[in-house]
Amino acid sequence: MSRYFTEEHEWVEVDGDVATVGITEYAQSQLGDVVFVEVPEEGRELTKGDEAAVVESVKAASDVYTPASGTVVEGNAELEASPALVNEDPEGDGWFFRLTLSDPSELEGLMDADKYAAFVAKL
Repeated sequence: MSRYFTEEHEWVEVDGDVATVGITEYAQSQLGDVVFVEVPEEGRELTKGDEAAVVESVKAASDVYTPASGTVVEGNAELEASPALVNEDPEGDGWFFRLTLSDPSELEGLMDADKYAAFVAKL
């Protein structure tokens, strides 16, 4: 599996033609305690850069964007019942949605873990 990162602080992990998307440790730390999450419905068509999900914390509300185009195959329903999962395990069980990629080449411009760490260090 390959993991990529966006400048908007989403991560995407690719396994075959399915991508799992969430927010990074850095993003959740900036948001603070997450109190609400809305994930996209199965079957929703997304284009790279679309607002795909919403996360609200005690500090702010933020959109989660899709790093690539595709069709949602699963939204993480556990987040709606337990939004704190985003804080507890943002880059694991706190994922937001999975989609079947329609154009995997859209991931080519994203950062790997080292580049993302260097990006965050400059913030």
